Amino acid sequence: MSVHEPAESYYLRWQTLNDWLVEHQPIWQPAPFTEPRPAWIQRYPGLAHMAKEFTDAECDELADAPGACAEKVSRHLPSLALYCQMVNLPELSPAPSDVMSAMLPESRATDMPGRKREQSGAFAAALKPLRQPILDWCCGKGYLSRTLAAQSGKPVEGYEWDQGLVTGGNRLATRFDDSVHIRCQNVMAQNLAMPVDTHGVALHACGDLHRQLLRRGVAAALPRLSLSPCCYHQTVDKVDGQTIERRYHTLSERTLAYNNRLMPDRDDLRLAVRETVTAPARVRKQTRILNQWRLGFDGLQRSLRNVDQYLPVPSRSPQRIQNGFPAFCRWAAEKKQLCLPERTDFDDWLAFGEKRYEEVRRYELIRHLFRRPLELWLVLDYAVFLEEQGYRVRLGHFCARSLTPRNLLLDAVRVCGIPPVRHSHL
Repeated sequence: MSVHEPAESYYLRWQTLNDWLVEHQPIWQPAPFTEPRPAWIQRYPGLAHMAKEFTDAECDELADAPGACAEKVSRHLPSLALYCQMVNLPELSPAPSDVMSAMLPESRATDMPGRKREQSGAFAAALKPLRQPILDWCCGKGYLSRTLAAQSGKPVEGYEWDQGLVTGGNRLATRFDDSVHIRCQNVMAQNLAMPVDTHGVALHACGDLHRQLLRRGVAAALPRLSLSPCCYHQTVDKVDGQTIERRYHTLSERTLAYNNRLMPDRDDLRLAVRETVTAPARVRKQTRILNQWRLGFDGLQRSLRNVDQYLPVPSRSPQRIQNGFPAFCRWAAEKKQLCLPERTDFDDWLAFGEKRYEEVRRYELIRHLFRRPLELWLVLDYAVFLEEQGYRVRLGHFCARSLTPRNLLLDAVRVCGIPPVRHSHL
């Protein structure tokens, strides 16, 4: 695939990927964490047996190598042999030396986390040359804004709703004499005014926020839109107090009209971002312990209620694990208004949770093979939408997965003379 795709190919690729995901929906849609025996186990007993036989070392290795995992799985599910073809994208990131030169020098990167500094540098380098004034959408403290200002020599305006981040970001821009101004702005506001002749960018704006940039950007005919999407599942489920449909609808007129279109809900979309390749070892360990505890409590609550159904409990800070598993169970029971028997055998339920975790971990390896295909299904729809609106689009990776698993870059330049498609659903 070339960096600049022919206009038709993004839709054809979306269509192929859509059909592939629909075919495998019974495998990736059930969550082994909440469904102890996903239905696919009965249909593919050889695959289930292979997964259960993975050693801990193999789990660690395969979790960070989805291509190798897909190759193993294809022995029992031949269609997974297409995995690498399905997720293949061009590399849009320039040479490492160019990325280094695009990063803010450490002396100017005050309060800027190292990983965010690298991500901003890689993102900026992939967008060069930068010819227009820039709008940084959901800019936070302006880390990317200041990086882009330094690389482009153009003024950068940032939109951010958190007043504390706005104040801190403008203070840093003033201190280092950056051509950056951050406004306190709710980008979801109906009366939002978009600047004209501006390059709209967004690095890891979540869900509805990056989709709002796409909608508002094309409506304002911005000359260029560049974004790396994140957290696709973060979408409103109520408007004016009224619950709306939870099924996700694609943006493109053509994909929306496709008869066999996948219609994921918010929980399905969450699968697309369930990766922790950048998490420190300490955080991974804490997450593993909490998941074991949640599964232990899940077994306990099913026994108490005599209902074989998952009961979701609120998130729990990893810092609270020092209180122990019994305290976690009491807290969770209180949240769900359950009364724990005085003689609850917490050691037994903890052992149950640890055993369930090992099983879940192995089944999830199979399910997680569909994370990137699902994410790409979403972003290819964005690409088709932008093409319909008269943009020339390129899609690829702006950095390595080890820097951030959300490393997709969608870069669109408006082409004069191409009329946009009217979208009745927007």
